[in-house]
Amino acid sequence: MRRKAAISEQSAKKSHYGLIILLAGLSQASAAGLMDPTDNMVDMSNYLRENRYGFLPVPVVITEPAVGYGGGLFGLFLHDTGEDKNADPLKPHVPAAMSALGGGGTQNGTWFAGGGHRHTWNDDSIRYLGAAGYADINLDIYSGDIAGFSNGRSVTTTTRGYGGMQKLQFRVAGSPVFLGVSQFYAHMKISADDNPVVNRVFQQVLGDSSTTSGVGLVAEYDSTDNFFYPRNGLSLTGEYQFYTHFLGGDYRYDLLNIDGRYFYPLGTDFTLVMAGNYQSLSRHDKHLPPMARPYINLRGISRYRYQGDYVSTVQTQLEWQVTPRWIVQAFTGAGSAGKTAGNLYQQTEVAWGGGFRYLIARQFGLYTGIDVAFSDNEQALYFNLGAGL
Repeated sequence: MRRKAAISEQSAKKSHYGLIILLAGLSQASAAGLMDPTDNMVDMSNYLRENRYGFLPVPVVITEPAVGYGGGLFGLFLHDTGEDKNADPLKPHVPAAMSALGGGGTQNGTWFAGGGHRHTWNDDSIRYLGAAGYADINLDIYSGDIAGFSNGRSVTTTTRGYGGMQKLQFRVAGSPVFLGVSQFYAHMKISADDNPVVNRVFQQVLGDSSTTSGVGLVAEYDSTDNFFYPRNGLSLTGEYQFYTHFLGGDYRYDLLNIDGRYFYPLGTDFTLVMAGNYQSLSRHDKHLPPMARPYINLRGISRYRYQGDYVSTVQTQLEWQVTPRWIVQAFTGAGSAGKTAGNLYQQTEVAWGGGFRYLIARQFGLYTGIDVAFSDNEQALYFNLGAGL
C-alpha cells in the first residue's frame, strides 16, 4: 500500500538518519585526506580528476511517498581529459564525459538498477545523453482510463521491465541554441496483483506485456553558467516525441514537454530561481499504460499521484550562500493536471520545503545535499545533486 504522509516520529527519524549518512560520508572523505588546500574543507575535486577510477558516491535515501522508504547507491564518474586539466583550476568546469551507475530499492518491493552516460565534443558543440536500466515498480495509480477507477481512488500496480533513452544535440553556430533528436524505448509487463478484477482488465487491454517506442525533436536554449549548480542564466527546453506502431511500439501518442529554469543572482549571497513545466498528451490511443500520462512532478508530492492529458507546474526557490561551501535554500511550487488545457489550475496542488547544499567538488561546481518537502498530507526527504528543481 502507498504510504501517506503525515509528519511522524518515524519520518523524523528517517530524516535524522539521512543527515547522519551524509555527514558520515564527509567524515570518511576527511579521514581519507580529501581536503581542499584553499580552505581545508572536505573536497573531492582532485580525487575525481586524478584517480582514473575515482567516483563520487551518491547515496540514494528514498522517502518518495509513492513507493515508501528505501535506499541505494549510485557512483558518479567524471571522466576528465588532458584538455580539461589545462582549464583554470579556480573556475568550475564540466568534464567532457561523465557516467553514473547504481541501483536501489524500497520497502514496498520496488527495486531498480541502471546507468547513464553524458558526453560532449568540440568544446560543448555536440551533446549526447544515454541511459538504460531495469525496474520492478510497485506504484499506486490514480488514472482510471483503463479500469474505470477515479475520484481519488487508486489501484496498486506492478510494472516490471527494461528500457532506455538517448538524446543527441548540436549547437547552432556558436550560440546558446541546441537542436537535436531523442529516442525512447521500454518493454514492460503491468499487473494489479492485489485486485483480480483490475488485473484481468489490464491483461485484456494491455496484453501480457507491451512495448513503448518513440522518437522526438529537441530544441534547447542554455545560457546557464554551470551544469551542476547554475547561479545565473536561462535554460529553456522544448521536446516533441512521437510514439508509434511503426517504431515497434504497441501504442500511439504524441507528448510535448516544455521546461524552463531561470537563475537570477540577488547580489553576491542570494540567488532566485524560477522554474516552469508544461506537458501535453495528444493524438493518443484510447488506452495507454498507466505510467505513460504526464504527472505533477514536485518535491513533496507523490509521483503519478496527479495525472492528466495536460499538466503544468510552476516553482520558485531562494538560495542563500551562507559560506563559500554551504548553501541554504527554501522553495515552493504549485501544479495542476487536467483532461483539457482549459481545466488547468481549476484545482491546484501546492508543495513547499527547504534544504541545504554542500560544495563537494569545488573545481566542478558540484553541490550535494538534502531537501525536506511537504504537501497536503505528505512529506518526503530527498538527496540531491545540484539545485533540485
